Amino acid sequence: MTDEAQHKPITRTYHNDGTQTAANELLEALGTTISPDLLIQALTHRSFAHEHPGAKHYERLEFLGDAVLELISTETLFRLHPDMSEGELAKMRAKAVSEEALSAIARTKLHVEPYILLGHGEAAQGGAQKSSILCDIVESLIGATFLEHGIDGARKVVHRLIDDTLAEVATEGPALDWKTSLTVKAHHLGKGEPVYHMAVSGPEYAQVFTARVSLGDDEEILGVGKGSSKRKAQLAAAAAAWKKLG
Repeated sequence: MTDEAQHKPITRTYHNDGTQTAANELLEALGTTISPDLLIQALTHRSFAHEHPGAKHYERLEFLGDAVLELISTETLFRLHPDMSEGELAKMRAKAVSEEALSAIARTKLHVEPYILLGHGEAAQGGAQKSSILCDIVESLIGATFLEHGIDGARKVVHRLIDDTLAEVATEGPALDWKTSLTVKAHHLGKGEPVYHMAVSGPEYAQVFTARVSLGDDEEILGVGKGSSKRKAQLAAAAAAWKKLG
């Protein structure tokens, strides 16, 4: 456990006398309540449980929270983007619930690092700052919320945590591949689907693919890209078109 963690109510009281005191700042950031026992479990890494027989770690809650998070993020994207394909929605969901995104939420919205219960070895290795552990903690807290408040309570917490991220991945070009990004931007601007016009040149052993992309029935070419494959050419064309649309 980090030195900082020893000064937080939930960790200090666990060691001293077992008093179950909720970490109010964390719960306020989550926007919910979680019973002390369950909250402690949601913050307990396997390394701490190994050193303290009888302590429950968060992995089962993480497993549950992962499923709840995927359901709620999926239904949100499905509702917000009725014209997007399954593939486009899947890419946005993957970005929004990735280790990178969830660990950032743990750091900037929950400030959860001081509350994590770690074994001595894991703490010495900076476990409270590891993105993988921070991501797990977010999911375990969602799982704990689901157990106590059901899907409606969990839905409120998930929206509180990831709605900003869901909005960002729907508009940020580099967040997704360029073809998906162009489709998202075209929909946002009320334009048609991207249409790729392909041409191939060069010998069979060294073909060069050229893609020109327009939107819907509009014949204006917004981007041109070249590559050693059809996909690479289309990605380059989509990137040029995305940037041209501003």
